[in-house]
Amino acid sequence: MQFDIKTHLADLFRSALLEVAPEAAETPILLERPKQADHGDLACNIAMQLAKRLKANPRQLAERLIEALRAQPAFAEGYVQTVEIAGAGFINLRLSAKTKQAIVPRILSEGDAFGRAARTGRKIQVEFVSANPTGPLHVGHGRGAAYGASLSNLLDFSGDDVEREFYINDAGRQMDILAVSVWLRYLESLGDTVSFPADGYRADYVRSIATELAGLHGRRFHRDTGALPAAVEGEDPNAALDALIDRAKSMLAGEWRAVHRFALDQMLADQQNDLGEFGVSYDRWFSEQTLFEEGAIERTLRILQERGHLYEKDGAAWFRSTTFGDEKDRVVRRENGQFTYFASDIAYHLNKFERGFHRILNVWGADHHGYISRVKGALTALGLDANRLDIALVQFAVLYRNGEKVAMGKRSGDFVTLRDLRKEVGNDAARFFYVLRKSDQHLDFDLDLAKSQSNDNPVYYVQYAHARVCSVFSQGGAGSTIEAQSVAASETERLVNPRELTLMQRLGEFPEVVQAAARDLAPHALAFYLRDLAADFHSYYNAERILVEDASLAKARLALCAATRRVLASGLGLLGVSAPQRM
Repeated sequence: MQFDIKTHLADLFRSALLEVAPEAAETPILLERPKQADHGDLACNIAMQLAKRLKANPRQLAERLIEALRAQPAFAEGYVQTVEIAGAGFINLRLSAKTKQAIVPRILSEGDAFGRAARTGRKIQVEFVSANPTGPLHVGHGRGAAYGASLSNLLDFSGDDVEREFYINDAGRQMDILAVSVWLRYLESLGDTVSFPADGYRADYVRSIATELAGLHGRRFHRDTGALPAAVEGEDPNAALDALIDRAKSMLAGEWRAVHRFALDQMLADQQNDLGEFGVSYDRWFSEQTLFEEGAIERTLRILQERGHLYEKDGAAWFRSTTFGDEKDRVVRRENGQFTYFASDIAYHLNKFERGFHRILNVWGADHHGYISRVKGALTALGLDANRLDIALVQFAVLYRNGEKVAMGKRSGDFVTLRDLRKEVGNDAARFFYVLRKSDQHLDFDLDLAKSQSNDNPVYYVQYAHARVCSVFSQGGAGSTIEAQSVAASETERLVNPRELTLMQRLGEFPEVVQAAARDLAPHALAFYLRDLAADFHSYYNAERILVEDASLAKARLALCAATRRVLASGLGLLGVSAPQRM
């Protein structure tokens, strides 16, 4: 295992704490980068944290800890330049140049593996997007896709075995609405006049599917439109739509499944293609319909029944959700014998647990917040450990163009698809902008900024840093050979100016940033880090000549540039963003 300075220092602090206050020796040691650079490179607040518990003055406690630190032989190895007390009792440390310089040969030696953790043996399933296959993916789905894919990459890089899954909602009312919408447009394409339901899917993609259906199957699915129910003024739209679906099923009989399957296959293929072009891939596409076909839902409800968590009321089966903190009990089987969406979800999560994942992570839209307690309650009712299920909520993305909010809607057809967004700003900008905020925060997506080639555009700014490094090697004729050379720590001793030391320290933070981003389910932390790293490099590049006449210094600076390029490429790759060689 490679040497990690923060781990090393934390161990020294722990030893010092064991000597000064053995009763508090198990207290976690946190070393963080101060907000102000003149406060040092790392700061520890352990003295302030323990002062009240130990009934001690925090500054005096900090002095005793520093004295115990300095008394340790391992502290005198030259990794720390200064250690001092600041404010009410912060212990600030400034790392030595030697410590910062050592990161360059390490990065060049480890290459793509720099920052990657050893395999943990843990199996994690990440389910994300899982959009109803009733229309093209829109920009809201895009944020969930970028977040889920980046998070999966981070978890894998941090040592876990990750399985990426898309849950296909191919059984239920929404798919029936799409199927009947396609069928009605199909009838129109054959010259019939139909009354289209107000809550049907009206967008152009429905007409396109209908036209293709007619082109492939001719009049195979044609029926007398006079047998369709007529619209009644004042009738409940949902009831009217359900009556229309029932009539369509009756009129088409066995052919209904063919129309339904055709609509599903067309939309699912479109979503798969869109995600693939967006750089988002899955290990498994799980069909909800298989839960019905394999009897998984009946089996799940039987387990709940046997454990005393179901009861009958008004001809329906209810789950005692209030027992587990929900605001009311939930129907799992309606009086007509049909299972609810919730019943399918319980069976699906039981299936996940039975596949042996150590951790299950669902990426849901923020509007599903109220759904969390009932799903976890159902898992507990099944006798499972609900703590193995984590939910990451993703807020909607709002697009702005020319300072104006872009209108969104779905069934009406007035919405911006993910494909439209990608075409306008490109995959790289979309992927990076989507993860620039915490997933549970609203995201205002500025289309004009995403397309601009300026330092205000964060993805351009980071990619330009990578391209600048490549241009340095191109100018020097060094190509990528520096990364294949053995760069000794003694050679990087020439890297002593403040900007070089700042850049090297930032590079050394990469493994910790990745680990923290994976632990906190926070890809935005990596995006912030890359922006800071790019800023450090641009500052260095603008202030210093890389290809100086001093061959030894030039080699050291090229090595620093190569290390920077390596970390930028790795970080961008984890976010699904390219690292261009020229811009």
